[in-house]
Parts: sequence; C-alpha cells; structure tokens
Amino acid sequence: MKRITIDPITRLEGHGKIEIFLKDDGDVDNVYFQVPELRGFEKFVEGRPVAELSQIVTKICGVCPGCHHMASGKAADAVYGVEPPPTAKKLRELFYMAHFVHSHIAHFYALAAPDFVVGPDSPKAERNILGVIGKVGVEIGTEVLKQRRIAQEIQALLGGHQTHVVMNIPGGVRKGITMEERDDIEQKVRGFIDFAKFSLKIFDDVVLGNKDYVDLIVNGPYLLNLHSMGLVDANNKVNFYDGKVRVVDVNGNEHCKYAPNEYLDYIEERVEPWSYLKFPFLKKKGWSGFVEGQDSGVYHATPLSRLNAADGMATPLAQIEYEKLFKTLGGKPVHATLAMHWARLVELLYAAERALELITDPDITGKELKTPLGKVVGEGVGIVEAQRGTLTHHYWTDEKGIVTKANIIVGTTNNNAAICMSLKKAAQGLIKKGEIPSEGILNMIEMAFRAYDPCFSCATHSLRGEMPMEVLIKDSNGNLIDRISR
Repeated sequence: MKRITIDPITRLEGHGKIEIFLKDDGDVDNVYFQVPELRGFEKFVEGRPVAELSQIVTKICGVCPGCHHMASGKAADAVYGVEPPPTAKKLRELFYMAHFVHSHIAHFYALAAPDFVVGPDSPKAERNILGVIGKVGVEIGTEVLKQRRIAQEIQALLGGHQTHVVMNIPGGVRKGITMEERDDIEQKVRGFIDFAKFSLKIFDDVVLGNKDYVDLIVNGPYLLNLHSMGLVDANNKVNFYDGKVRVVDVNGNEHCKYAPNEYLDYIEERVEPWSYLKFPFLKKKGWSGFVEGQDSGVYHATPLSRLNAADGMATPLAQIEYEKLFKTLGGKPVHATLAMHWARLVELLYAAERALELITDPDITGKELKTPLGKVVGEGVGIVEAQRGTLTHHYWTDEKGIVTKANIIVGTTNNNAAICMSLKKAAQGLIKKGEIPSEGILNMIEMAFRAYDPCFSCATHSLRGEMPMEVLIKDSNGNLIDRISR
C-alpha cells in the first residue's frame, strides 16, 4: 500500500498533516487527518477561581482569544447565577463583532483567497497573501490591513487588549465607553460595512463570475451531506453571542434546539486512537462512523452551517446576501463545502451591521456595568459562535467558585469528523488511478479542510493522558548517544 503525506498542511491556525493511503491499484483507500500538537487547558484551569478563567483561556489561541473570553465569561456568569445588565451585554457583543470582522477578513484574504484569486493549481510560491495582492492590487491589500487594524483597535479599547482580553468579570464588564469613544467607533464600523460589501463584490466577480469555480463548488468532490449546527436568536436568526443552539438535519428540518446548559443532552464526544482531537456527534442520532446522510450522527458547525441552521440574518444587508447565496446554490440547506467561504463573507457583513446597531444603541454608554454576584451555583455553561463554529465552555466549581473540572468543545472539534470526511472525499475525487498527484492536486485536497478555517491550537486534547515523545541525546559534537521514546 502506498502512502502520500502532506506535511505540513498550509494556511491554517496550528499544525497538521494529511496521510493518504492508496490501494495497490492506485485508488484512494483511506485518509487520516492528524494534528501533532497538544493543548491542556481543561486541566490547567482546575484549582483556579472561576472569575480568573476568562483571562486564562485567552491564551489557548492567539487567533480567537475573544471567543474563549466570551464563552468563559458567560460560563462564569452562570456559575454565579447572574445575568449582566444590558450595557455590559451590548459592550461584550460589540467587542465580539469587531473580533469577527478581524478574523473573517484574515481568513478570506490570507488563507482562502490564494486558492480562488491566484488559482488552486498556480505555483506554490504565489499562493499566499502577496500573490493575492499581486492580483487585486496594492491599494486593496492596504485596505485589508487597514480594516483589520481598525478591528484590533476597537477590541483593544473595549477589551483592554486585542489578544490578552480582560474586559469580562462575572456579572458584567470592567469598564464602559465615553461618548467620544462611541463616536469614534461608529465611524469605524461604518467603514466595516463598506469593506464587507466590497469583499462580497470581489467574491462575486472573481469566484461567481468564473464558471469553472462555480462548477468546482457545486459539482466538485467537496459535497458532504451532514447536519448543520448554529446559534440562533428567539426568531431563529443568526446570532454570534447569545441564544440557543439549533441543529437542522441534511434536509433542513430542525433536529434539536437547546439552551447552553442542556448541551450534554444532545452532544456526545468520542475518541479515536490516531488523533488528539475528539469527535463530537449528535447523541440522539448515535455514532455510526465517518458516514454522511440523514442517519449519521456527524454534523458540522461552520459559517455555512450557521446559515443552514437559521431562518435568516438579523440585519437587512446580510439578509439580502443570505437569500442570494441560497438562491444561487439551489436552496437550503447547502452542502457544498467550498461555499463556506461565501457564507463567511455574508457573516462579515452581518457582524459589521450588528456592530453599527450596537454602537448606536443608547444603552452602549450606560453606567450600569455589573450585576451584584449571587451565591455560587457550582456549575455553568457558556456558548458563543466562534468564527470556526459553536464554542462551549463548561465549568464545575466548589462552593467557593474554585474550578474542579472543565470541558471545552471548540468549533474545530465540532468539525473534526467532517474535516476528515471532506479530505477523504476530495482525495478520492481528485487522485486518479495510476497517476502521481501533482502539487496542485495536493493543494486542492488541502482546500477541503481550509474551507473550515480550522484552529488546531484550540482544538487538541490528549486522549491517553500522555503525549508520544522522542528525546535525542547528543554529545557536544552533535553525535547521537541515545534515543528515548515514549
């Protein structure tokens, strides 16, 4: 049996490799997606006051620290049995919209666009952000950097720091904003809306205007019929910060809808010996393996999943783009993996519009920033939509609020099984019997996971309680003396 290894895979957050095993006749037999890194935050936080966790967990990942900060802050609220006042909740959500704008711009232009703007089989040295700028122009590249910088500035103002966020405390936030700061942020988020519309126009021109790209999205080896998960508000509209988790099946019918503290009734996790990532699945469907279809327990939680799971967007311009996406791709739900890139841009517009709603809300400059803490309940769950999927933080504490146990299910963990299945399907569709796959073909296989915008720094867990390790002992001249393996 022949093996093809893609290591390292490129344009993702974290590290990973793809192992493709071919049969003797050259057909793809199986594909394994492996992540050779480990995070241990569920153990790190044990013994710490729950009030500290929202600052500790931002260190899980430098790409999505705001997601962990928000989910953790909501879980801490629940541990104390309190709900933040309206101003505090709106400040939190405003920070979060800036966080989404920053991340979605980064993924589309730096990680996804090289495949579409530059070309999936273009020379490897050109498939990067510099290649994108070479195609679209320096002015656009400059604007990309400008909008990301502005989003970071808003996060730093509201959160105390754009990465090491400190804004949340149990029951509220540390500080509010002045009218001058409000006016400055309003001007900036209006710019987000213009840039989001501009980005959708680029997608319309470059991707939807190219018949080959559209055919690749709709008819290529990237279709995967799975259930879809996403957070929705009371009207079943997309919401990133608050609401209930809704799951629709492969036909678009509601499978379940649950509050954060009910997630264990609907989601179960399993492990495989070849991965540090767990594999969540729908408990009521059960685990029947890495299979797609109505009877499978596998789901995905992505920008496209959120649009599939919702009845629409909560802002007007994003709603127009939402309707266009589904009309163009044949109606809901859409199972085209590469359409996640389009959905991400619809979400970019929603985040910009929602930021404008929040910054123009009179409550945003209110003075009531914290609800007095109640008695420790002892357990709390916080759920938000991270850029990469539904994020759950679950903490158990003693009567003093000291954490005794924690469980974190990140967006990429929700998508782990789906990513593995997408890679296998892409490899089987792209690798031809008897032919050595080109570098361009291998990149097109990578495109199957890149659509998920996975973040493995967040997602990895040690399943066996230890990490395989090899220690090489050398003398002062660099000669190998001993090799110790675990």
